[in-house]
Formats: sequence, structure tokens, C-alpha cells
Amino acid sequence: MFYDKVLVVGGGLAGLRAAIALSENNIQVAVLSMVHPLRSHSLAAQGGINAALQNNIHGVYDSWEKHAYDTIKGSDFLADQNAVITMVKEAPLRVREMEHWGCPFSRNELGLIAQRPFGGAGFPRTCFASDKTGHALLHTLYEQAIKHEIKFYDEWVVTRLVIEDGVCRGVVALELKSGELKAFQSEAVIFATGGCGRIYGNTTNSLISTALGIAIPYKEGVAIKDMEFVQFHPTTLYGTNILMTEGCRGEGGYLINNLGERFMSRYAIDYMELAPRDIVARAIQTEILEGRGFENAYVYLDLRHLGAEKIIKRLPGIRDICLDFAGIDPITTPIPVQPGQHYSMGGIDCNEDGETSIKGFFAAGECACISVHGANRLGGNSLLETIVFGARAGNKAMEYISNKKKTREGQSALEATLKDEEKRIENMFNRQGAELPIKLREELGKIMQEKVGIFRKEEEMKEALEKIKELQERIKKVKPNYSGKEFNWPLVWELVLESNLMIAEVITLGALNRTESRGSHFRRDYPKRDDINWLKHTLANYTPEEPKLSYKDVDTSHFKPVERRY
Repeated sequence: MFYDKVLVVGGGLAGLRAAIALSENNIQVAVLSMVHPLRSHSLAAQGGINAALQNNIHGVYDSWEKHAYDTIKGSDFLADQNAVITMVKEAPLRVREMEHWGCPFSRNELGLIAQRPFGGAGFPRTCFASDKTGHALLHTLYEQAIKHEIKFYDEWVVTRLVIEDGVCRGVVALELKSGELKAFQSEAVIFATGGCGRIYGNTTNSLISTALGIAIPYKEGVAIKDMEFVQFHPTTLYGTNILMTEGCRGEGGYLINNLGERFMSRYAIDYMELAPRDIVARAIQTEILEGRGFENAYVYLDLRHLGAEKIIKRLPGIRDICLDFAGIDPITTPIPVQPGQHYSMGGIDCNEDGETSIKGFFAAGECACISVHGANRLGGNSLLETIVFGARAGNKAMEYISNKKKTREGQSALEATLKDEEKRIENMFNRQGAELPIKLREELGKIMQEKVGIFRKEEEMKEALEKIKELQERIKKVKPNYSGKEFNWPLVWELVLESNLMIAEVITLGALNRTESRGSHFRRDYPKRDDINWLKHTLANYTPEEPKLSYKDVDTSHFKPVERRY
């Protein structure tokens, strides 16, 4: 049995920042990750990180108050406002901290961190490192982790969270190299496992962005919140769904339909291409559905007028992707784009310190729902969330274990759970049936994309729910097609698929019950926002039959909801 004072699950930005916060305070901490930390999905973030630094000439009157209001308004007033204020107040501190740790931010003519406009923002407050901001931030934090001599368990997959009498005792995890299940005893556990985009077929997310990190605590009794709010990024490369950063539009890119129109004038005349993501994604999808797309499938993201020098300097990654995956050069050719699933606003229910209903269990990053994004996240706020709340979760975990009177408890619970997991895995290999997990995964992705996507209707979501339940039965006839222990990825993907189906059911049921349109959740049969009945968070608790839904109030203590106009 392994023992670490604090175990962080997930090696992306939130996980690394939490581990560093603990290590800075001389707390023994280890990071457990499915992949090497530098292959975490945080690496794929492109456009930037928000902070009211006032470095741009057009942003000299920016402030944390204006950042807060833009975030709350962009959330369609479902964000918890005190949590938002915590995030935006700490933003300049955390961004400058990353700068001092060596993050190679792009610079303006004065040598200050450069800032570009992003959707839904009243000022250009998005700090960036060309179009590879996540890459730069992740390498910076990993360097700090190495400096602090933080222990890493690379290529391990957590399969169970161990809870005894309402207290977290550790986890059970599978070592990919050996195929062995091991128990990890810990005084506190922080989940920073990222989002669950791979539930959908058309996603910008990497293969490791699954529902596993949300489903594991959910099945152990931890509530998950607001899962029906799924963000679709407006601009992904047609045919591959590779992200085309919002920075393209922040630098001045246009969206063009097959009539040659900058069609955003029909949907958000004041903000045009820099309206919030939910509005731009619906606008693009509407243009396509009404016949104004190219090949009835995509519109153009046109950067040609920016010129070669600006594209090469500010958007080099986008140019490389276009050359490598589409065979086009955006200097001379517009980019075919379509909306794609990008981010989950929902996640593990926790407060702004990452605390959950289970003592000693914390969450941070995209797997968490602190409710700073509400019904729609503004671009540039996700990277900010990871480092602000990663640090806060680490600090709170330190405070928690410092106040504990006993240590190294729960060994019997860990041993019992380990035996249960060994039996469960053994039973998976003994299943009888010929179902193929890749076929089930494709069917799930397709039904979620088509029936629980950008536009939603009651009858379609009911069809999706029936299909999900069918797939949940069919997966019982899936047997891993590789019987060896070492690097048994078929086993891992089967565990992932079970989790994806479980959380897809929560997403669909929450969306079906929410009879309004708000932010990313748009219902054709209920096209208006309904603050009287639906200004509330959705909570889901696990039961063997189906998710049990309940609701709780939204914190509107600073800004009262108004109609969202752009």
C-alpha cells in the first residue's frame, strides 16, 4: 500500500498548481496521472488567460469589477458571484506569478504581458503566449514541480475513491505498466482530472478527456452539478474538430458564410465575432442549417486580411495545424470551421476552496464545478480557473490535514476496496458477449452530438436517454479483447466507456428537466430564459436506478440578473 500525505489525481494545470501550493508549505504530496503531465490536455489550450492587468492601450480602464461582471453576464447569470469575484481578484496575482516563474508570455511594445480581446469581454484582458498559452503555462508549472521535487506516479489510472464514514481515505489505481491494482492511502485527495468531452463525438478534447474523474466520486455519493451545460466552441477545423482558438477572432479574424457576409451582424451587432461562445456557436450552426454554409457543413474563418507577419507571430500554431491537417495556409486561404464540443461547465460540486461534501476530498479545474462559469464560460477564464482554484484547493488541503488529530486511518477500508476492485476487473474479463466497445463509444458520441448538442428538444433528448440506457445494458456484454496485464488499454477504455455512459445520462436528464434556454443550454421548445423557475443549479446524486436530481440557489448577491444583450 502506498502512502502520501496528499494525493493529487491529474497532472494538468490545476493538479500541478495544487501540488506546488502544498509543496511550498512542506507537505508531502504526490501527483498521479493517466499520462505524463506534459501530455495533459491543458497543453492544448491555445488562446489565453484572463486578468485585468490594464496592459493593452484599450484596456486602461479595466478592473476586477468589470472582469467579474463580464463573467457573470457571460454565464447568463448562473455563476455564483462570490466565487467569480474570488477568481477575478486573484487573477493578476496568479498571472504575474506565472510570469515570474518564467512563463514566456507574448509582449507588447512596452515589454509588458500582451493582452488581446476575447469573446464577451468589455476590454482586451486575455494574456497569451502566441497561440500556445496552455503549452507555455503547463511547462512552467512542471518546471516548478520538478524544482520542488514533487513525486509523480505517471501512467496510473484511478478506478475507485475510498470513503469511510464520510471521510476520504485514498484511492485504488491501476498501474498501466504492470496491470496491477494498488491502494493509495492519503490524508487528503484532490481530483484535478479535467473535462469529459469524449462523451461527444465532435469534440476538441484529447482522448484522455473522459468522464472517469467525475464518475468515480459521483458513484461514491459526491454530488455533481450543472452537467447539462456543455460548451460548444464556435470554431473547430472542419472534419477533425481540432480547436481554432478564439485568439483568431481576437486578433481580428472574420466569420464568413457562402454569401460572403460577416453574418455575426445578424446575431450580435455590437460584438460581432467576439460575442460569447454560446451565441457565436449557435449563429454558425444556424447559418449552416439555413443553407448559408459551405457544403451545408461549415463556414469560413478568414484571417487573410491580418497579413502574413501577424499570423506568423501571433497565430503560428493555428497555421501549423491548418498546414498539417487541412493542407491549407491561412495566410492565403480561409479556414473551414464548424462548432464542436469543447468544455463542461458542470462537474464535482465544490466550493471556492475545492471542498466537497466528503471530508478530505477536494476538486479543482474542469472536473470541478465551483460555479464560476454558470451556463456559459468566457474564453480565457478556464486557464485562470485552473491556477486560481488549483492553488486554493492545495492550500485548503494543507489546512485540513494540519487540523487532523489522527493520521494514516482507513487501512481496512482501502484493503476491502482493493479486493472489490480486483474482483470487478476479474469479472470484466469473464464476461460473455461480442459487443465491441469502439462501436458503443461511436454510438454514444453520435447520439449526444445529434440529440443533446447545440440545439435541444424534448423528444430528441428522450430518444437520447433511451439510447444511453440501451448502451448501458449492452456494455455488460463487452469483454476486453486483450487478456494481458501490461498496458491493457482495452480494459481502460472499457472503464472509461462505463463512466461516459453514466455521466451522459446525467447530462441528458438535467437538460430534459431544465425547461428553459440559458447560456449553452438552448431548447427550441423553450427558447426563453426563465429566471422565475430556473435560476438555480442542478445537483445530481447517484442511485443504481437513475440519477436523482435536486436543485439549489444561485448566488446573485452582487449583480441582479438582466436580459443578456450583445
